[in-house]
Amino acid sequence: MADVATMNADVITEKGPLVEYMEAGCKFPPLWRIGTEHEKFAFHRSNLRPLAYEGPAGIRAVLEGLTRFSWEPVLEDGKPVALSKPDLSSVTLEPAGQLELSGAPLETLHETCAEVTEHLDQVKAIAGEMDIGLMGLGYHPKWPIDEFPWMPKGRYAIMGRHMPRRGRHGLEMMLATCTVQVNLDFDDEATMVQMFRIGLALQPIATALWANSPFKLGAPTGYLSYRSHVWTDTDPDRCGTLPFVFEDGFGFERYVDYMLDVPMYFVYRDGTYIDAAGQSFRDFMAGRLPALPGERPRLKDWVDHLTTAFPEVRLKQFLEMRGADGGPWGRLCALPAFWVGLLYDSDSRQAAWDLVKDWTADEHARLRDDVPKLALATPFRGGTIGDVAETVVALARDGLARRARLDAKDADESHFLDPLIGIAETRRTPAEELLAAYEGRWQGSVDPAFEEESY
Repeated sequence: MADVATMNADVITEKGPLVEYMEAGCKFPPLWRIGTEHEKFAFHRSNLRPLAYEGPAGIRAVLEGLTRFSWEPVLEDGKPVALSKPDLSSVTLEPAGQLELSGAPLETLHETCAEVTEHLDQVKAIAGEMDIGLMGLGYHPKWPIDEFPWMPKGRYAIMGRHMPRRGRHGLEMMLATCTVQVNLDFDDEATMVQMFRIGLALQPIATALWANSPFKLGAPTGYLSYRSHVWTDTDPDRCGTLPFVFEDGFGFERYVDYMLDVPMYFVYRDGTYIDAAGQSFRDFMAGRLPALPGERPRLKDWVDHLTTAFPEVRLKQFLEMRGADGGPWGRLCALPAFWVGLLYDSDSRQAAWDLVKDWTADEHARLRDDVPKLALATPFRGGTIGDVAETVVALARDGLARRARLDAKDADESHFLDPLIGIAETRRTPAEELLAAYEGRWQGSVDPAFEEESY
């Protein structure tokens, strides 16, 4: 990626440089890397409530505590709102203080899982000193969203004002959800297109396998992944399954056209987020942006704009797989293993494409609607999505075995899929285990989840 100075150097007046920016993400396969991201809820163990930003046991104190592990603070209006390292990893805040690790681009799953482990050890060390817990679920099980704090980030204030205009669940998405995702590379446009299509088609499979958010406001919701359901009514302009990706002629330019039609949220200038919600990037390129009349964008503005679309798979200079609920330690490592096994091995990638290439637009849409409620039991082509999941997990396992990236004990990466194999074989999701606990040993309370689902 170009540095900030380069991205701020030239004005953008037409889409050619935007397409070139996307194309510049292509890398030879030996340079492909794995970037794993995951979010988690922080809470006070004494009362299970989320952390405010300020205070001796607040989110700010957690960030400041983590600087002892060589993290550098990132400030906004003089307040730490993130942490960074030279290896491109970062710790960031979601709107209600969900703590996110955005991992460095790493070569193997052994490295990325070691990174996850190191991060969780660091956060637990700080949290333990403050009597704070950290929980892995896809949706917050207990508190209403009007009792969540807002982090002091300008972009979140803009989004928070705009979201309720576009969907019923936008604020829930911002304040009460957590996910795990992986960022993956491609070598050329054709590979990107195939990966994108496979990723979109199989995202419901990932949603089902990782389904881990059955509760809201202390009770079952009727959904196994309520987090995934929330995204179905967040903002139709910037979410969804992107049917055009499966059309002939899709490529970098078509995605740029899509992003040019996604309404803007903001422009970042001189340390300030300027509200441009609902305005057009095309108008920005023409110097007609109401929020900044006469100004035209730099490449950095485009990079920022790319972060404001939230489809199930998102394209930047890499592909982001975005369909999974947050969860416990082992399933954080399983998510990159699943997608790396499917997409970084050419044989598994081709087998996955052969599996999904005749799925129809109606089937994609139906899976997107039904899987949040039914997960692996979702009917599909005379069977269930559970049947597809078992096939796909096997393809991922074979792909990782062929990658043959070994650790110090000569083990390949396929063992990171172990948490999924039992889920796929039994057709019993993590959410169903939580519901059984709620009906049984938890005696109708979600409070035990804060202990049992803690890191």
